[in-house]
Amino acid sequence: MQAEQISIFLENKAGRLSDVTGILWQNQVNIRALAVADTTDFGVLRLIVDDNAKAEQVLKNAGFTVRKTKVVAVEVADQPGGLHSILEMLYKAGINVEYMYAFVRQSGDNAVMIFRFDQPEQAIDVLSQNGVTIVEGARLYTM
Repeated sequence: MQAEQISIFLENKAGRLSDVTGILWQNQVNIRALAVADTTDFGVLRLIVDDNAKAEQVLKNAGFTVRKTKVVAVEVADQPGGLHSILEMLYKAGINVEYMYAFVRQSGDNAVMIFRFDQPEQAIDVLSQNGVTIVEGARLYTM
């Protein structure tokens, strides 16, 4: 039930993000969601794309350090308190959210959030038992 995310380690300087997006564009890889975390000298760009294998290969060929990571995509009610109810379920089960970011979606009644948990399988169990929809990777990459 987990989806795959690409993480790219980048120098924190002008043009590095553009280098990545340019390579993906030239190879017709579509970015579905992203998040950037930075430190003083380096940052981590996390991406959900429509073709993980191609993205990983073309970025590695261009000299980038790329890693694949498992994440969980969750449908969240697109209303006040929607995200809070998800986070409360996880908190009560003792599950920590390491990071999360939003998934851009053009239509639908629910938003989609990408989560990295300290206990991903337990998080999936808790959310599923509470009627929360987990979005599988194959569906996520084509949304």
